Amino acid sequence: MINPKIVLIGAGSVVFTQGLLADLFAFPELKSARIALHDIDAERLATAEAAARYIAERRGATAHITAHADRREALDGADFVINLVQIGMGEATRVDFEIPARHGVRQTIGDTLGVGGIFRALRTFPFLKALGEDIAAVCPGAWLLNYTNPMAMNVQYLVAATGLTRVVGLCHSVHWTIHDLCNLLEVPFAEVTYRAAGVNHQAWVLRLEHDGSDLYPRLDALIADDEQLRRRVRVDMYRRLGYYPTETSEHSSEYVPWYLHHDSEIERLRLPVGAYLGIVDENVAEYERTRDALAAGANIDVEGTMEYAPQIIHSMVTGTPRTVYGNVPNHGLIENLPAHGVVEVPCLVDRSGVRPTRAGALPPQLAALNRTYLSMNDLVVRAALEDEPRHIRHAAMTDPATAAALRVEQIWELCDEMVRAHGERLQPALRATLAI
Repeated sequence: MINPKIVLIGAGSVVFTQGLLADLFAFPELKSARIALHDIDAERLATAEAAARYIAERRGATAHITAHADRREALDGADFVINLVQIGMGEATRVDFEIPARHGVRQTIGDTLGVGGIFRALRTFPFLKALGEDIAAVCPGAWLLNYTNPMAMNVQYLVAATGLTRVVGLCHSVHWTIHDLCNLLEVPFAEVTYRAAGVNHQAWVLRLEHDGSDLYPRLDALIADDEQLRRRVRVDMYRRLGYYPTETSEHSSEYVPWYLHHDSEIERLRLPVGAYLGIVDENVAEYERTRDALAAGANIDVEGTMEYAPQIIHSMVTGTPRTVYGNVPNHGLIENLPAHGVVEVPCLVDRSGVRPTRAGALPPQLAALNRTYLSMNDLVVRAALEDEPRHIRHAAMTDPATAAALRVEQIWELCDEMVRAHGERLQPALRATLAI
């Protein structure tokens, strides 16, 4: 594959686009790649193009960079499609937080499970279906590398609704969890052997070794001696479940019923309720700083991000073997999780593509939590595939944190208000309110 065509959908997520391009152009074999940028926001697209040209120049790349308002035009002949889209942007995210909060549901990030995750998925599915149809029409051999959350729901829907098979969901949580554990344990990341598996944002570090020695006893000793470490949700979960979660405490708190409903636990574990709204504001501010810097001819950041998509592309172009963590349909990869669910497992990558590896059975306590997660995912996907609005409510009823906070009739009332608020962003059959 010479000079691969790489398409960034939602390239107006300029800061993330910058990091991906810095990573891509760091590889000598990708400096002459064809980069096509697409976004529906003209200003953001122009900013993304300017940033791409700046980064290419700084990295010494001769990439052919184009910007497209038309998605099919951008996709035509693509080898790789990277999806970065957030449907509804900050406005929709505020709805996802403010309405549940009025009903008594606390969220920290709201992009994976819970009410926020449900409605982020439902407003993304129509876009994903259209994207899949475009890929099938103009670049059927392309690999779709998805970064858009909720990761597991989106990948499950994509495969079921479009029939695409070259789909991998990518998330940096496993990499950075191991990286941060290495810093905590004062061991070099490059010397550590690890293995994780589970579901996105709720996978588990099953193996963590240095020079053949298990690092978990050293982690236990650190935790025992440090009260502040014990004031983290993921550490609390690790101490009770026996395996370290691969996502932050803010994320992890939303996927279980034990923390966010209790004021004392929020205080004990220092949980920042509604934290993601601050991140949304900072993302907008960072975009504006980048836009203004480019317009003024000032310098912008060209640091790499160690994301998986550039590594996958490099491996498939050059044949360099790598292991990355990908989100893919289960099909027996984790034998005690549902076959139709999307799981996060190590994947081998080389010129032949992305090949998930079998993880076997998870410890039963971990599988039990992951099965609840996947059950909720399945109901959301089925709501869209079957045009069944009741499944939206069933998903919210199944969600652990929502069920811990509300009575069942309150859950239905909350879903009705969310449906009304998101309105036209949902497929028509799911816009109904359902009184009982």
